[in-house]
This record gives sequence, C-alpha cells and structure tokens, in this order.
Amino acid sequence: MKREKLYKIGEVMQYTNLSRQTLHNYTVAGLIHEARRTISGHRLYDETAFDRLEQIKILQSKNYTLIQIKKILEQQETPK
Repeated sequence: MKREKLYKIGEVMQYTNLSRQTLHNYTVAGLIHEARRTISGHRLYDETAFDRLEQIKILQSKNYTLIQIKKILEQQETPK
C-alpha cells in the first residue's frame, strides 16, 4: 500500500514562498483543498495543492481575479 505524503502548512510555505495567511485565504476561498487535518486541527495538504498553487500563480500573472481563478479551477474539476 502506497502512503501519500502530506505537507504541513509550514512546508507548503517553504516550497511555494507564499505566506501562511495567503494559504489560509486560498483554503477558505476553496482555491486549494486540505487533504486532512491532524488530531489537533492543523491542515495537511497533499501533492495536488502544489499543482493548484502553480496554476493560481500563472493565472494571477495573467491578471485574473481570484473569483475568476476559482471558476476556472472549478471548470477543470468538472467532468465533461
């Protein structure tokens, strides 16, 4: 059985150079999703969060708003 790697918010911050507040805001807004929470309630993210964060950065560089970005990401998740 393959174990998936989960990342604490500090690790995601380190790898992405985003602030804790930005990651929290993206999570609350539904732009990224936590994979699980620890017993103490800390968010844990899987590898997909890094892909999403990269997409968000690219779309922001093209001057999309976060609302537009959320719609784009939701469309990508919807099976056609």
